[in-house]
Amino acid sequence: MGNKRQETPVLETVASRIKTPPLFKVVLLNDDFTPMEFVVEVLQQFFSKTREQATEIMLKVHTEGAGICGVYPRDIAETRVEQVVAFARQHQHPLQCVMEEN
Repeated sequence: MGNKRQETPVLETVASRIKTPPLFKVVLLNDDFTPMEFVVEVLQQFFSKTREQATEIMLKVHTEGAGICGVYPRDIAETRVEQVVAFARQHQHPLQCVMEEN
């Protein structure tokens, strides 16, 4: 009888770290033609901002050239940008909305 040692595989537990997906800022850009009231409406409708929050962001867009509407995962940010741009075009406004990596 041979002494053959049967080796059993050893499983090592490796701590897996789930990387959170990158977030993107959705930003409205200032232009000289889109009415301020329309920008407030966009912020309320697509970003669920209160009238006060929307007015604050609109004024930031107006005075500083850009304002952050929210921070979202890529898919949601892309969808919001597309919705805002389509809504603006539908109402014949040149409002620009972009996304930037956070």
